[in-house]
Amino acid sequence: MTISWKAWASGFIGVLIFSGSLPATRVGLADFAPLFLTSARAIIAALLGAALLIGLREKQPERNDLLPLAVVALGVVVGFPLLTALALTSINSAQSIVFVGLLPLCTALFGVLRAGERPSAVFWMFSVAGAALVAGFALSTTADMAVQGAVLMIAAVIACGMGYAEGARLSRRLGGWQVISWALVMSLPVMLPIALWTVPGDLGAVSTSGWLALAYVSLFSMMIGFIFWYRGLALGGIASVGQLQLLQPFLSFVLAAGLLHETVSLPMLATALLVVLCVAASRRFA
Repeated sequence: MTISWKAWASGFIGVLIFSGSLPATRVGLADFAPLFLTSARAIIAALLGAALLIGLREKQPERNDLLPLAVVALGVVVGFPLLTALALTSINSAQSIVFVGLLPLCTALFGVLRAGERPSAVFWMFSVAGAALVAGFALSTTADMAVQGAVLMIAAVIACGMGYAEGARLSRRLGGWQVISWALVMSLPVMLPIALWTVPGDLGAVSTSGWLALAYVSLFSMMIGFIFWYRGLALGGIASVGQLQLLQPFLSFVLAAGLLHETVSLPMLATALLVVLCVAASRRFA
């Protein structure tokens, strides 16, 4: 297996794990407030990350790594989880999922700005085409979408793209799981008091599905997925491997249909096929 295929395989596993994030968040919001769900998932993942860092005796980041790590924490530990949780209080998971298709273009833009990548013009053509397909699908199926939810999802995509690109840049030197672990540990002093302040009054009333949703977004969405995702971005390039995110909305729809009994429409499947072709083309010309 070449490095290129390792990058794509690792990136796809990360995308597959992330595909369950929004449906799981939607389930978790039935039992938890957005602030508690966001802070609790960060705390649980931070404890796991700290245990790995200590157990494997990882070297502490250098002083000039602290600001980029803070950007990672702001983007993917705080920004995306909180903004999507808030958005899901006013829109459903199907409406929120389609916005994730804009993540590859956003990640590529931040990759150009922060990592000095220079993809080809043809790459940009297919990237914009893929994003336009997702945006068009969103507009055609979400006429009744709450404006507040849409704005929050756009802000979440921007925050996530920034965190992905910055984390991938650091991963080339620090390692993928180390980057997300240090970012989580840095966020712990902020997240812990927020969780204590917003903890549900009766934890015994939390449903089994609520606890399972919290476990998923904490362990998989907040930690395990990033191990594969940052490795793929670091090996294969932020802009090129980032195009795999175009598949995430449609993988999420499959999960949402199973978990939340949402309808998977024929237009969605047709759009998914066209997006796959855009991913393949952008990979070819990256």
